Amino acid sequence: MRNIAERLHTAPDPAAHAPPSHAVTAADCGLLLLRLTVGLVMAGHGCQKLFGIFGGNGLTATGRGFEALGYHPGTFYAVLGGLSEFLGGLGLALGLFTPLAAAALIAVMINAMVNVTAAHGLWAMHGGLEYTMCIAAVALAVAAIGPGRLSLDRPFPWGKGGWEEAGIALGLAGVGSAIVLSL
Repeated sequence: MRNIAERLHTAPDPAAHAPPSHAVTAADCGLLLLRLTVGLVMAGHGCQKLFGIFGGNGLTATGRGFEALGYHPGTFYAVLGGLSEFLGGLGLALGLFTPLAAAALIAVMINAMVNVTAAHGLWAMHGGLEYTMCIAAVALAVAAIGPGRLSLDRPFPWGKGGWEEAGIALGLAGVGSAIVLSL
């Protein structure tokens, strides 16, 4: 009985319950699911602009839409936005050059918020910024957390995430979107 009481009063050894360092955890799989979902949806969104697939209008019609929003020449900005979504989405999904992929997605979402969605309030059902804000937040969070064990960035220093990676993503996104918005 005394042995049981002693064991109850001692702190458990955290290493005894930790998964082996090579084991894939639920957090690894959850982060992969998040990256794949958001990244592939954004890559598909870029394909709609660039190639007119997945129900998209293609480059010519998207360029006209960009011109109507004040982006001149519209086709150039349609290519820039489409490539940012396509490459940023693929990078996020694969966990490849994650801070740069996040920066591309955040920059596009900032532009969309400023010129399209913010004027309609928060909720997407009214054309608001709910969706664009969530995409930007996920991209920044992945840059801060890191792409995880199941990523192509894993062996690289930036594959661990952190304040520096989040700062790079947000800084590049801010500069890029500021340049585009000022033109």
